[in-house]
Amino acid sequence: MAAPTRSPSASPPSAPSVPPERAGRWIDDWRPEDPEFWETSGKRVARRNLFFSVFSEHVGFSIWSLWSVLVLFLPEPVFGIDPAGKFLLTALPTALGAFVRLPYTFAVARFGGRNWTIVSAALLLVPAAATAIVLEPGVDYGTLLVVACLAGVGGGNFASSMANINAFYPDRLKGWALGLNAGGGNLGVPVVQLVGLLVLATAGADHPRLILWIYLPLIVVAAVGAALLMDNLTMVRNQPRALREATREPHTWFMAFLYIGTFGSFIGFGFAFGQVLQNQFADSFATPLAAASLTWLGPLLGSLIRPFGGSLADRFGGALITCLTFVAMAAGAAVVWTASQVASLPLFVVGFVVLFVLSGIGNGSTYKMIPAIFRSQALQQVAEGRDPGEADRRALRMSGALIGIAGAVGAFGGVLVNLAFRQSFMTTGTGDSAYVAFIGFYVVCVAVTWFVYLRPGRALGRV
Repeated sequence: MAAPTRSPSASPPSAPSVPPERAGRWIDDWRPEDPEFWETSGKRVARRNLFFSVFSEHVGFSIWSLWSVLVLFLPEPVFGIDPAGKFLLTALPTALGAFVRLPYTFAVARFGGRNWTIVSAALLLVPAAATAIVLEPGVDYGTLLVVACLAGVGGGNFASSMANINAFYPDRLKGWALGLNAGGGNLGVPVVQLVGLLVLATAGADHPRLILWIYLPLIVVAAVGAALLMDNLTMVRNQPRALREATREPHTWFMAFLYIGTFGSFIGFGFAFGQVLQNQFADSFATPLAAASLTWLGPLLGSLIRPFGGSLADRFGGALITCLTFVAMAAGAAVVWTASQVASLPLFVVGFVVLFVLSGIGNGSTYKMIPAIFRSQALQQVAEGRDPGEADRRALRMSGALIGIAGAVGAFGGVLVNLAFRQSFMTTGTGDSAYVAFIGFYVVCVAVTWFVYLRPGRALGRV
């Protein structure tokens, strides 16, 4: 993910050409940092791959967050599941999605970006079909837990998609490209919630299977589209010991921690918001339709603004934007806590929507920090006499590994959000304890970002 450290004079680029392909749509010659190559052929190929990567990731996010909608179709008198049980149904797919992100990231290097997109898209058929089969009154709660857990495979698509698209774009465009790729994928959360709202408004709460019948053909389109129109890049293959090396890099864990605060908040709130509204303001959201009418708004705005967060980071630096975002998120969580204390629904919704928007900006800025960190390290290594090519390869290898680790650890933040809400409502009947915990966590994130990446005298350059 880092920019090459070679200067034009040190390693003149070869003549631009259309990237040659071999059987299986493998591209052997890929030089995005070469301006001539990029303009003549690279940009077109990268955009085509970005489009289908976004589509596949979008469908994956929808399946991953499917149970944030389905719990609204499970009235307690019919299914016998209390609010704590519903929070567990949304926490399990979040957990599995976090777990599979790591192997999904390295699957791109092992099998190729196109090839793994086909496989990861096809795997979405498993939770979609299983849910369509078992979801009916009288189903055992344990069966629902297993099927909900299967939906977690949709969470892995994000990691493999980001690792793949990262290799297609030059460093100067990575913030925009990764933000667009992630934002388009994140839109799967509000879109599936809007689909659920449409089903509730037209067919009613007795027909949750309609959501699955809508998504099953979309999954097929994602897999077939990837097979026909995406490419594999030879340059991202065979990165031995990348994971082991990345785990010894302190910045891996700093960034993973910060990503808990940004993406963990986004996905956790996205899964829990509908249930929080129904439990916190039961009188205003007595029906599933009433809750579904608002749950999509925050995830939609948070997804749409993620590319903007990447662009801001491209311009002002990811660390600065991330730090300011956490300051604002602490204030936003304080607004939500205040609204809960005074039982103000409008203030509560506004505070939560602001948190969604800020988490979207933070998602874009934190991911921009990853290539910048290893680019800075590569430049330092070249200045110390290290071979530029070796420094570039390490930067690409380490940033790719960090994508997987940060994505996996960050997604576990969504589990923590749902568990925090579950515990808070079980013990106090409100989400107040969870809101206080969120405020404290964001304050810690501000301190970590400033101390590691912004304070005077830090080792790294601008990130």
